[in-house]
Formats: sequence, C-alpha cells, structure tokens
Amino acid sequence: MASSLFDGPGWKSSTAKDAATISVAVSAVLIFSYVTGFDLGGATRLLFFKAEALAAFLLLSIAVSLYGWRRWRDAAQELAILRAAERQSLSLTATDPLTGFLNRASLCEAANHMFAITRPAGRSVAMLKVDMDGVRTISDLYGQLAGDGLLRAVAAVMRTALPADAAVARIGADTFAAFFPYDPKSPWAANVVAERILDRLGKPFDLGGAHTEVSASGGLARAEDGASDFEALARRAGIALGAARKLGRGRYLWFDASMEAELLKRNAVEAGLRTGIPAGQFVPYFEQQRDLLTGRLQGFEVLARWNHPERGLILPEDFIGVAEDCGLIGELSMAVMRQALDEARSWDISLTLSVNMAPSQLKDPWLAQKIVKLLVETGFPADRLEVEITEAALFENLGLAQSVVGSLKNQGIRIALDDFGSGYSSLSHLRAMPFDRIKIDRSLVETINDNDDTAAFVTAIARLGESLGLAITVEGVAHETVEARIRAIGTFRGQGWLYGRPMPIEAVRSLLADQRLLPAARTVEPRSAPRLRRTTRRTG
Repeated sequence: MASSLFDGPGWKSSTAKDAATISVAVSAVLIFSYVTGFDLGGATRLLFFKAEALAAFLLLSIAVSLYGWRRWRDAAQELAILRAAERQSLSLTATDPLTGFLNRASLCEAANHMFAITRPAGRSVAMLKVDMDGVRTISDLYGQLAGDGLLRAVAAVMRTALPADAAVARIGADTFAAFFPYDPKSPWAANVVAERILDRLGKPFDLGGAHTEVSASGGLARAEDGASDFEALARRAGIALGAARKLGRGRYLWFDASMEAELLKRNAVEAGLRTGIPAGQFVPYFEQQRDLLTGRLQGFEVLARWNHPERGLILPEDFIGVAEDCGLIGELSMAVMRQALDEARSWDISLTLSVNMAPSQLKDPWLAQKIVKLLVETGFPADRLEVEITEAALFENLGLAQSVVGSLKNQGIRIALDDFGSGYSSLSHLRAMPFDRIKIDRSLVETINDNDDTAAFVTAIARLGESLGLAITVEGVAHETVEARIRAIGTFRGQGWLYGRPMPIEAVRSLLADQRLLPAARTVEPRSAPRLRRTTRRTG
C-alpha cells in the first residue's frame, strides 16, 4: 500500500514543487555568499554588521520554512489518502458491495448491539430471513448483470419495507436477513413487514426491458428463552424458512419448537440412511399382484422397508422423502432392488417383479446401465422386470426420461406408467413413451363404489388401455366389493390388502412353496452354481 504513494502524477507534482523550493534556498545561499564576498565564514562574522547580509539570511530562512511547510503539507495529504483507503477497506469488509447491505459478520455485531439496547427498554428483537427463488435462472437467461440488477431491486424492496432502525444484510447469494426491534404485544407488526416484502417480491420486475418473475420464502423468529443471541436466533429463523419453503413459494412462517424437533428427527433419519444402506438394513418387502379374473398370482411389487436395529421395522413414508432430499434415493433403491432380484431369480418364470423409480432417479443418465448391471450380476431375466415411473418424473425432464426408458426397453425391460389418474394424466405422454402398462392410482380405486364419476373415469382408462394395447393394473384393492366392481369393467391385474399385506422374503418363500411356484432346483450355468446352491439350501 505504501509503495503506491510514490507512483503517478501526484508524486511527480510534489517532486517538482520540492525542487523549486530547494532552488530558492540555493539561490539565497549564493546571494548571501556574494554579498559577504564569497566567504561564508566571514559572512557569519559580518552577519550582524551588514544590512545586505541580514536580508540574505532572511531570504534563506524563508526558503527553508517554505520547504518545510511543503513537506508537511504533502505528508498530511499522504496520511489522508492512507486513512481514506483504510476506511474503504473497512467498508468493503463490513458490507456487501452489490447491495450496500451489511454482511453476516457485521449483522452479528449490529444484532448484538440491538439486543443490548432493547432489553433494558422491555422490548425484544425479531429476525426475518428471506430466500429468493429464480435469481439463478434470471442470471442464466439474461446474464450476470441482470441477476445483479435483480438483487439490487430486491434490496430496494427490503430497504423500503423494513423499519428505519432495522439492520439488514445479504448473507448468501440470494438470501437476506434483517434484525429489527420487536414488541411482543404487537406481533402483527412483524407479520406486516414479512407480508409486504414477500408480496412485492412475488410480482414481476422490469430490469431494462427484461421481464423477470421470481418469488421468495421467509422465516421469522423472535428472541425468547433459548434464543437470546444472534446465532441462536439466526438458526431458528433458518429452520422456519426451511419449513415455509416446503409449503410452497411466497410463504412465511414463525419458528416454533415442533419445527426444531422435526429437523432433529430428519437429521437422525439422514444419518441412519448413510450408515444403514451399506450395512444392509434396508430390505425388500413384496406386495402381491393377482389376475382379477382368475385370482392367479402373477407377480409382486417391491417395496422398501428399514429394518432398524433399535426402532424395528420402519415404513417408507418415514424415510423415502429424506432419502430423496439428501440424494440417497438412488443408492437405497439399488440396494433393495439387488436383494429382490437375487431372491426372485429362483422363483417360477411366470412371476414378475415391479420396482418404482423416484423422479430424481430419472435425472440420472446412467440409470439404465445401473439396472442392466444389476440384472447381469444377479442373473435375473430382463423380461420379468417391470420398471414403474410417475408422470411427475416425466414433467421434470421428458427428454432425459425418454432416453432412459428407451435404453431399458432395448434390454427387454417393461415400463409402467404409475399413479395414472392422480393429477397429471397427460395423453401426450402415452404417445411419447413406449409404455407396456398403466397403473391406475389407488385414490380412484378406493372410491369407485362411492362415486359414479370415478367409476366412469376408471372405465374410460380401461377402454383407453385396450385401444393402445396397454395392460392395466389397479392399486389399492382392499375389499371384495371393489374387486367385483373392477372385474366388471375389464381385465385387470390387481394389488392391495385384499390379497395380503406386503411381506418379507421368508413369507414370500412360504407362499410360493404352498402354490408350487418355488422350484426345488434349476439348471444354471457353472459360473452361477455356487450362488444358486446357497439359495436352494435357504429355500429348502
């Protein structure tokens, strides 16, 4: 930093002025010497006797004073530059250069100061966290400058809506936080602030001709027992923000203790997934699929269960959502699927297996290769496997889903459209994808005897399937009256609790043995013989 003071035109100007001052001083010395007969020693002796010498000495004094003043002024200017640079450096480390808001560290200091001044007055402090949705998309579409302009516009909205004594910061790429005094007797005031901000952020922005639409979610927390400093309050506001995002865009929530308990539970589930999948704690359960006309067993749908060492058997609704959120659903699915294929290869060849693929799995371009690899390693025939995908997965990335499904079909694997009639149900997908089967959602099946419109809809799906050459499975058959109504409509494969609850491997073996669908031995290639002999000992 110091070296920069001696660079540039300012330094050259100062040098020139110093040279002029020194020149005056040298001239004064020469005049003084001339007046005294070029004898400086004699001039000293005559200093107090010649008026000319006194004048020359005075001129010399003025020159020296001028030189000293010039050096003092230049030093003062250099010091001012240093102090300005220091102030700018401190400002850059304390604020966000894009929005002018505080950064996280500075917000922490401001919040602690606010805690100190509000407590004696009997007031409290609230924190609002706002997270933007769509900023990255705007940057990708219109460029980084448009994204920066959007963030500045968001900052202007928050600056206008927040109280004058609020401390506001940008704490992430598209996340903002604000601290402001809060009166527990008037909690609605904080609600008004949050609603005003989210409402405006949900409306379009015009950024130099670029029409942009974004949205935001918010989380509010108040200082109370257990949250009396910045970090505690920030954590609670973040928890509330996460809960609000799950409800959809444009929502905000106040923190409450149940949110924290839910978060702790979720974290425990995630930790259990990370250790339980490689440990083999997740096992397949099998739900029967039967021909509704003959009652013959045709196959099973594979369902995941968590055989927890401490909590016992855990159902999918308690861990599938977490597995999808933390990116473990693919690993979990492959682990359960491997066990199911390894077991089912020794069953009667007429029995099929159906497996579900989560929407996030359809985004994996290597999904087809992973499934084929499992088939090769377990020796399970491809034509006995049916992969189920939902229309929700198709909406997220139809092009990639078509590629994955095409690869699976090329290997002889069958494809089923799951949960048909549950909300999306687009006929264009039936034309665009090479489906082999439609699975009618249980929400239609369970109410077929209570609603004539539902019965008409199921009938229409049956006729559609027949015209397209697609087999149909109905889910959720739990009562004989429902089965009879479905049987009257058409030829279906059915599954549900009427035929039994999902069962573990041991129960399936017993069922198949009773129905003579579990051969005692099969002819195998020498490479697979050791594995099959172990299977025979288990089932015998």
